[in-house]
Amino acid sequence: QVQVMEFGGDSVQAGGSLRLSCTVSGLIFEEKALGWFRQSPGKEREGITCINWSPNRTYYADSVKGRFTISRDNAKNTLYLQMNSLTPEDTAMYYCVPIDAGCDWEFAQWAEDVWGKGTLVAVTS
Repeated sequence: QVQVMEFGGDSVQAGGSLRLSCTVSGLIFEEKALGWFRQSPGKEREGITCINWSPNRTYYADSVKGRFTISRDNAKNTLYLQMNSLTPEDTAMYYCVPIDAGCDWEFAQWAEDVWGKGTLVAVTS
């Protein structure tokens, strides 16, 4: 049974930084592409970034490009999201999800139906 757990959400002022972590169990971590999604109240869930199993290919949505960095540590079965220059528009619940395909601009449609509780990021102005 695949399980994911997200950590690191917090309340931060605009312009600040946070690093989210996600541990994944129940699958061969180093053979899976992984993605970060977020959802704000009243908005659709948004796939913001992904990383391939061999960490030389990543994708970023325009909304986070240049500010967020995805990375992974296969030895620790852990996925990371470094978030810089945060704005109130980044306020959301953040989730990590295994991707049933490679990492590219279409990755969101290949998200596996494995969702953790998420971690809340709140950015105040």
